[in-house]
Amino acid sequence: MVVGVIGIVWGFMAAPDNIDDVKQMMAEQEAHHGAEATHEEGGETAHMEDAEMNAAGHAEASHETASEEHGEEAHGEAAHGGEHGDAHYEHLLHQLQTKPWSAIYVAAFFFFMIALGAMVFYAIQYAAQAGWSPVLFKVLEGITSYLLPGSIIVFLIVIFAGTHFYPWQNEELVSEDKILQAKSGYLNFPFFLIRGILYLIGWNLYRYFALKFSSEQAEVTGKDYRPYRKSFKAAVFFLIFFILSESMMAWDWFMSMDPHWYSTLFAWYIFASMFVSAITVIAIVTVFLRRAGYLPFVNDSHLHDLAKFMFAFSVFWTYLWFGQFMLIWYANIPEEVTYFIMRIENYNLFFFGMLILNFVFPILLLMNSDYKRVPIFIVLAGLVILTGHYIDIFLLVTPSTVGPNWSIGPAEIGGLLFFLGLFVLVVGSGLSKINLYPKGNPFLKESEHYHY
Repeated sequence: MVVGVIGIVWGFMAAPDNIDDVKQMMAEQEAHHGAEATHEEGGETAHMEDAEMNAAGHAEASHETASEEHGEEAHGEAAHGGEHGDAHYEHLLHQLQTKPWSAIYVAAFFFFMIALGAMVFYAIQYAAQAGWSPVLFKVLEGITSYLLPGSIIVFLIVIFAGTHFYPWQNEELVSEDKILQAKSGYLNFPFFLIRGILYLIGWNLYRYFALKFSSEQAEVTGKDYRPYRKSFKAAVFFLIFFILSESMMAWDWFMSMDPHWYSTLFAWYIFASMFVSAITVIAIVTVFLRRAGYLPFVNDSHLHDLAKFMFAFSVFWTYLWFGQFMLIWYANIPEEVTYFIMRIENYNLFFFGMLILNFVFPILLLMNSDYKRVPIFIVLAGLVILTGHYIDIFLLVTPSTVGPNWSIGPAEIGGLLFFLGLFVLVVGSGLSKINLYPKGNPFLKESEHYHY
């Protein structure tokens, strides 16, 4: 966490303060890549400038043509600091200043969504009255310890970095954009803030009552299952609330970064990434605690079922990814395909590489039923899945906020280290404070003797 803080601070300090700093950075890049920029049309610097124009709403092809046919016009002005050039440098300054904010947001949301996904998995088990999973309930409660601090941190980043992330919060831009004006009834800051507060209250309120009823059930004597019935009802109401709040959260905190673009599959896509990442962490933590001797009542059949969920939701995520990509790409509507063009052109390796990490590796490692009972295979598959979905969240945020000016630097590495350390600290502390044996659960004996 200390190393992470250093990296985050370094990332913010390295961001340019004004247009002059940006021009100096560009000049240093041109000097470093002078030969390439001279002999290759649209070299690294020109490519970055053109892509930035595209992100600002100007077609890349138009600027390339203007450059070739009218060398002293719009693109030339940008190079020599005219009004057009100043506007471009201001846009570039905005994106470079946004870069460290995006880095910490990616890391913060990734670990927060694991805790929220674990909370949803917990609620599903109660609502379904599942008989195999009660021996894992305390593990789930420990992982959800991160829900409160994680949700607050993400919410604060979303609020304080709002003008960096969300174009609809720029009043000047909205005044010139009919689409944003049409969406202003929903995309406005007071309503955005209220919705975020409601999400946090609903998610954390359920966790409070779920743990309260769980503790009450552990203390009762005989066959008094009233706390369990309360847990069941709370889980049902929470899942209804979650379906609505998660969908709106996905629109608010991610899709509105590109307010001209939309996808009807987007909320499901975010949920799939959240859920498979949470189940993966549950499986890894369970393997670790079981090996350390804290979960002697968990057997290979429980690991097998967790691995089945990892496998199934990896396939489900891939189905949603392909469905969203294929439908938009096949329709070839300009305002829709722009979302993918930015990611394919500037994040090509990550964009297609995460398919291998999130689909191919889980298929190869977890297809065989026997492998789902082998802890080392579960952990290896889990680490690959988590890496792939971290990249997935990176690709949801960075292309929309930073455009082609991305890099893996101190802020990105620092953000990952800090929030990983914070997650381990909070979850480890939460697990250390509870008895991992879920006393009083009516399905406990069935769960202990579960074999598949």
